[in-house]
Amino acid sequence: MNWKVIMEDVRRKPLSSWIRFARELSIDLLLVVASVWLTVGLAFDFVLPDHAVDTAWYFSLVCVGVAALVLTGRRLYSINARYVGLVDFLNIVLVGGVLATTFGLLERSQPLKDLPGSTQRIVLFGLLTISLLSVVRISQRIYAWRSARSAQRDGFKPKRTLIVGAGDAGEMIMREIARARVPNHDVVGFVDDDPGKATLRIHGVRVMGTTDRIPYLVKDLDIEELLIAMPSVHGEAMRKIIELCDQTGARVRTLPPVSAILSGSPHISQHLREVEIEDLLRRPPVKTDLEKIGQRLNGERIMITGGGGSIGSELARQIASLSPGSLILLGRGENSVYEIEQELVQTKGFLPATLVADVRDRQSMERAFDEHRPTVVFHAAAHKHVPLMQGNPIEAIRNNVLGTWLAAEMAIKYGAGLFIFISTDKAVKPTSVMGATKRVGEMIVSSLGQRSETDFAIVRFGNVMGSRGSLIPMLKAQIRRGGPVRVTHPEMTRYFMTIPEAVQLILQAGAIGHRGEVFLLDMGEAIPILNLAQDLIRLHGLVPGKDVDIQFTGVRPGEKIHEELLYDQEELSPTEHPKISMVKANAPDWETLRQDLNTLFALCDQGKATEAHNFLMELAWSKNSNPAILG
Repeated sequence: MNWKVIMEDVRRKPLSSWIRFARELSIDLLLVVASVWLTVGLAFDFVLPDHAVDTAWYFSLVCVGVAALVLTGRRLYSINARYVGLVDFLNIVLVGGVLATTFGLLERSQPLKDLPGSTQRIVLFGLLTISLLSVVRISQRIYAWRSARSAQRDGFKPKRTLIVGAGDAGEMIMREIARARVPNHDVVGFVDDDPGKATLRIHGVRVMGTTDRIPYLVKDLDIEELLIAMPSVHGEAMRKIIELCDQTGARVRTLPPVSAILSGSPHISQHLREVEIEDLLRRPPVKTDLEKIGQRLNGERIMITGGGGSIGSELARQIASLSPGSLILLGRGENSVYEIEQELVQTKGFLPATLVADVRDRQSMERAFDEHRPTVVFHAAAHKHVPLMQGNPIEAIRNNVLGTWLAAEMAIKYGAGLFIFISTDKAVKPTSVMGATKRVGEMIVSSLGQRSETDFAIVRFGNVMGSRGSLIPMLKAQIRRGGPVRVTHPEMTRYFMTIPEAVQLILQAGAIGHRGEVFLLDMGEAIPILNLAQDLIRLHGLVPGKDVDIQFTGVRPGEKIHEELLYDQEELSPTEHPKISMVKANAPDWETLRQDLNTLFALCDQGKATEAHNFLMELAWSKNSNPAILG
């Protein structure tokens, strides 16, 4: 026991706490005395001779002194009665063991005359002491719970609730609801996908069967809210559960992945949130080796271009936790850069350097690299909106192609050890200006990676759920307006990943990339956009085609029905990460590519949008002066 801590508690306690302490200790000591007299009394069938009475008083005085020390030392009076738990009962068992040992030593020094069976009396005394001390605490807990319930505000009726998931997360939610002073939920029962848990009870509440009974139970038991407590379930399994919940009309909330729970509030009920489309990914979330990534980035001076964007800001969040030497956020939008700067300061206590600069401006990039000398560069700055860039090819070329070239050249010139370029599946056989600019960016990075000491890597992935200007926020906005939800084509599919997955892939590529290789994430099967729109409508508690119409608008310029992740000539190779594959760099000749880039930029400078567009597509498809780009 830590007597220093105990004495500090003594000094700080107010008078009211001392009064409560004295009352509770006195009750416990009286119970210890009662245990002594019951033990001695049973030994003599409650007809005690004079010497037994004297012995009982002597045993009582010694046991009371020992009990006072042990009970105080185990800090059993610093506990809120409503939160008495297993650890506290284990402490009571320890107290009982110490007192039983004391009782045994007393019997040796002053035995009860003419009575055999000393061992039985020692065990009986220990059990009586543990039982009486425990009964008091159980009674206090029951009284505290009832008092909390009586404190509910007039007319308040908690929601009848069914918890989906009878595992650890479900038990934790049930426990927090039971402890709440004014509970918002009245848990009627549990369901679980494991049939073996049927008829079990958790804190007195029964598991009523498997998840396929959800619609029946909601109707039969008047359930108002469903709490999905299965943070490790994902993809198709989660989709099936959500579909069952959607049939009921009850409100549905869920828990995020376990990692998010562990890094956030200790109160699990505070993590409950509405079900998001990310919960329905048809594959397990990809996890990366953050320890190895942390070793690669520890102490490095890291620059993120596009630092205020969706990917750039998430990169900043994750890198800030990996102990970089410094973090430089470079972006053209002052508000977005300021917002992520303030977030890092307030949530992580980390102050990054912030630069408002344009990646297309050579002088700005020179100043940024010269001042901060980054050793690692993540190039996330890009225009990514396909239809918008289709109508603005010059802007797309300058930002996505020229910006990439300048950032890569600066990394080489100022001695960066690593440069990561963030690409997209739209760079494969591109039909859009945006995809073509990304393809040319890949060519620049792979070519420079063959001729410089700086390590280069390319990350190619699909649509990022929730990123700024992406599909899902747009569909959600249409649903909130009451529809219609506009889908370009009933057969259109896309690969999807979450923002954290995308960023972890980028970081993983930084740990293993060297010479302009392309890294791809195993994103499972492409998801039909129509199915995605229908899922989103259901997650808003609406019925597709009934509450919200779906309209097909036709494929827009530059769009493809199905995206691809690889060229025919590219071959995937495994990496040390089971969910990440690599394509060996197939770089064009740099001098030839540089001549083509100069021609492209000259067309942009002359304002020849159509000619620049055509030349860009030919360059991306290797149909101009460099036919060996894919060769």
